[in-house]
Amino acid sequence: MASDAIWAIKCTKHFHTGIAYLLALENANNLTVSPMENIEYDRLIENGYLGLRNGILDQSAILLSSYGCLTFMNCKTKEHKLVRPKLLKNQEADMLKSFKILLALSGLKHALTNNPGYNNRVAECEEAARVLLHASGNDKLEPLLSNVEPEAYEAHKGKLEATLARRAEHYFSENMRVIKGLEAWASGNLEDFGKLITSSGLSSIKNYECGAEPLIQLYEILVRAPGVYGARFSGAGFRGCCIAFVDASRAVEAASFVRDEYYKLQPALASQINPDNAVLICEAGHSARVL
Repeated sequence: MASDAIWAIKCTKHFHTGIAYLLALENANNLTVSPMENIEYDRLIENGYLGLRNGILDQSAILLSSYGCLTFMNCKTKEHKLVRPKLLKNQEADMLKSFKILLALSGLKHALTNNPGYNNRVAECEEAARVLLHASGNDKLEPLLSNVEPEAYEAHKGKLEATLARRAEHYFSENMRVIKGLEAWASGNLEDFGKLITSSGLSSIKNYECGAEPLIQLYEILVRAPGVYGARFSGAGFRGCCIAFVDASRAVEAASFVRDEYYKLQPALASQINPDNAVLICEAGHSARVL
């Protein structure tokens, strides 16, 4: 392969790397590949080569997003749309300038493929779906929670043992948070939008029971940081980082708070991170592309 493009890849997640290499390969060889095709190619890398039983959400967010919009996607049907704030142009511009995104690094680098927790959660969700589908007379459907109607879940969730009940609660409550999040974003209500992000993070911890201790501590620090609207893991929380929406005018203050508080709890991990990069203040952007 040869290309005039210069690629610098420094990623905390393997789907970032997979997409980066796919785009580089296609650019170097003058290949035209749609975002949906690359999403599927990256899923095959994840599922087949790395052995991680994830879906297409992360890849889709990277490749389908657009500045100023939320990407709303049904990962089962792959239908998606971009949702803009329903505001006047000047109000929308003000809203998009009013927040920043904090990216707080944990220093934890264990690969998801070396941690059985994520794949175990997928299996537990399948078992929960199997119980619910059987109870609702739909045994022939594939055991996925997306095949369980919300009404069937409410009617039969009492049949789930405690662990499976928590997994299903996370799935169905997360879907409701997505719908409410779209409404909050469309109306320009960053406070409500942030609260839903934080609730998502809490459910990931309490109901989905994912996240290593350093990531959980980092999430809790972000939630307490000045000016933060909401925070959660970036991904499953077994390594890597947490993200937060923060008032733009308090972003520097919040970043300093998070950096100092995390060092108090995890000095060994925090000392491995360049202090200048421990908490990055970012802005929303467009989807991944060759520059």
